[in-house]
Amino acid sequence: MLGATKDKKLVTTVTGSFPRPSWFTHNLNGRPLRVAMGDTVYREQYLDALACFISEQERAGLDILTDGDARFDLEVAGRPWFSHALQRIDSIEEVSSTSAFVRFPGVRPGRILYEVSEAYNTFVVNGPIVRGPLQYAAIWKTAQKMSERPIKFGTISATCVTAVVKNRHYRDEHELILELAAIQNEELKELAEAGCPVIQIEEPRHHYLCIADRPASEKELEFHTRAINREVAGVKSEIWIHTCWGNPNQQSIGWERPSYERALPYLLELDADVITLECASSAGRDLPLLGRYRTNKKIGIGVVSHTQMNVEPPELVAGLIRKALEYVPPERLIITSDCGFGRKGLSRRIAHYKCVSLVKGTNIVRRELGLPEVPIRAADPKFAL
Repeated sequence: MLGATKDKKLVTTVTGSFPRPSWFTHNLNGRPLRVAMGDTVYREQYLDALACFISEQERAGLDILTDGDARFDLEVAGRPWFSHALQRIDSIEEVSSTSAFVRFPGVRPGRILYEVSEAYNTFVVNGPIVRGPLQYAAIWKTAQKMSERPIKFGTISATCVTAVVKNRHYRDEHELILELAAIQNEELKELAEAGCPVIQIEEPRHHYLCIADRPASEKELEFHTRAINREVAGVKSEIWIHTCWGNPNQQSIGWERPSYERALPYLLELDADVITLECASSAGRDLPLLGRYRTNKKIGIGVVSHTQMNVEPPELVAGLIRKALEYVPPERLIITSDCGFGRKGLSRRIAHYKCVSLVKGTNIVRRELGLPEVPIRAADPKFAL
């Protein structure tokens, strides 16, 4: 259900997470947000961090903002992306004696992802799962009241979160995924009813399943499509599906990015308004694939990378947008980042200037197309010192 991007061309945004300010030292530590907001120190730090994230995005000229994933605790390698939701669903227990990611191919001592894997505990499902205090609507409202611009809310998908879950109750992983999708669906409906303009479901597993050592069958890929569609059924908001090739500690799953080729037709079958693709890291190698399929969906392309520290020049961003426009018209093209900037992977300055470059590059193309440019206060010479 298009809303925030309806009738708009070359809308700009970023994926979600921003580097945490050094003074934001308190964590939720499993508490519901409403409980933590009674903690004077946490409340002050959380609200101040939100204000920083939103102000930096506004100064960069982004059209759609995020809350920077400020609710996630500061832990190794973005672990709370998984743990935040799992800690707030009843009958799921975190077990610290086992590590979740050591089964990834090539992950062994001496590799950065091995150290990452040591910090990821496994979660165990011991009984029927029950929706807990996720409080997505409260989290979004806290951020949205700080800006007139639409704020996008992102959350891990039910299909992806099971990557760190050991099932000891349900018949199989499929049954568990569908139960998680039903819980997520209740939460997302409440979020949409609260007025959230854009809800982003992060990382359906289709593209990863296509490049596994034993690539998934058509039947398995079709199940994952049904599971995502179950998750967003009846959610009356603009629905985005975010995909990328990894972000633990700003790392990708491989130096050479895989292709979306096999996964793309399944992603286009999802009940979503926008599909985002990681493109900056591959210089848009997969963009020609978009010419093979007819779709009314909008396509978000990543034009700045979360895995490199160099800030992409606006001219490079503009070139990637031009390449995308060969296959996607401007009214269906959204400009974003490959993934989030992480809570500690990049510095705040680098993340901010990647946002600025993203909008400056988009403005170059807007000017070429005769579209109105967006003011960028961070790049306005009259404010330079």
